[in-house]
Amino acid sequence: MDTSTQDISSKKEMHFVLSRGLDTFFCDVYNVYRFIIQFFKEAFSYPFEWKETLNQCYQVGCLSLPLVTVTGFVVGIVFTKQSRPSLSTFGASSWLPSLISIAIIRALAPLVTALIAAGKVGSNMGAELGSMKVTEQIDAMEVSGTNPFKFLVVSRILAITFMLPVLVVYTGFIGMMGSFLNVHANELTSFTSFLKMGLSKISFLDIISSIFKAAVYGFTIGVAGCFQGYYAQNGTRGVGKAANKAVVLSMFLIFLEEMLIVQVVNDIR
Repeated sequence: MDTSTQDISSKKEMHFVLSRGLDTFFCDVYNVYRFIIQFFKEAFSYPFEWKETLNQCYQVGCLSLPLVTVTGFVVGIVFTKQSRPSLSTFGASSWLPSLISIAIIRALAPLVTALIAAGKVGSNMGAELGSMKVTEQIDAMEVSGTNPFKFLVVSRILAITFMLPVLVVYTGFIGMMGSFLNVHANELTSFTSFLKMGLSKISFLDIISSIFKAAVYGFTIGVAGCFQGYYAQNGTRGVGKAANKAVVLSMFLIFLEEMLIVQVVNDIR
């Protein structure tokens, strides 16, 4: 009798926990939906925070260049080193520039840059807005007559949405330069021949899809980081949770979006 009673109580407890988890999930989805709708309303309404948006573009773009440069260069060299033995086995070493350019432009440049931005920019947005929230600076802005959502959130989301495609183009270029140095050191291929062979297999759709993916990833990172920070709670502990959730959620959504966009592009191609 006692065992059956414990089983019933444990089942009720599990049902309660599951139900509460589902309620929390759907509430979060609804809150994110409202957050995105509010963003589009504020983004296209006057006045526009051009100065703050440009400042955030500098924070997102220029201050990320050193990390993006090193990462893109290393990715180009490492991927070239890893691909050469496989192609040499089939006597297809001459295809190496084409393979590298396809891999970098179609997939590696957007994905690697987005993951770097999620870790650096997304966490910074979550922590910065979270600290402003828990210290009541956002409430003070509302009292002073400033629209904190437009000034803090809209400017940051627009900045990373605009700047991530630029960073992706830059990462692709740096990655190709790293690959060229490795190819030149081993096969003595000239820069002109490398570019001619590499870019011959790149279509206009490849470039447009990469830029589109970068814009989508940037918007996702901005929404995740700003949402977590703007609604942070529980003091400094909540700030850390907001930064962590911003990074984890951004990366998870980036991989989902990568699968969907690649599937659509392949269907079009």
